[in-house]
Amino acid sequence: MKFLKPHLDRCVVCGSCMSACSKTWAKKDDPGLSRIRVEAVAGYPDIHVCNQCGGCIAVCPAMALSRDKNGVVQIDRSRCTSCLMCVGFCPSAAMFFSPSIPSPFKCVACGVCVRACPEGALEIVDTGEEE
Repeated sequence: MKFLKPHLDRCVVCGSCMSACSKTWAKKDDPGLSRIRVEAVAGYPDIHVCNQCGGCIAVCPAMALSRDKNGVVQIDRSRCTSCLMCVGFCPSAAMFFSPSIPSPFKCVACGVCVRACPEGALEIVDTGEEE
């Protein structure tokens, strides 16, 4: 299984990861459209990113969520009804929604944020296990 692992001790909350992500997936630099969210809480970094737990798969009434061959939870936009059950359920607060995008979105462990992080605070981990 593949997932994005944050290293909070290295994060300086610069936003480079969110910028790279939103530019890649939403084609504009907008933190609200990023699939990773980083903010400072009481002076410490707080990173919200999907850990691919898969809990959202079971709560989706449209069965629009499933795992790919790498164990990454993917959204089938053709099946998604935007009911937002997955957004409300996500234990990591890492399933996002924006009115400018027709369905929820989340990290798919693509690694663009890893390459953009100047501090090495993010890493793609591949457990080698299939789900």
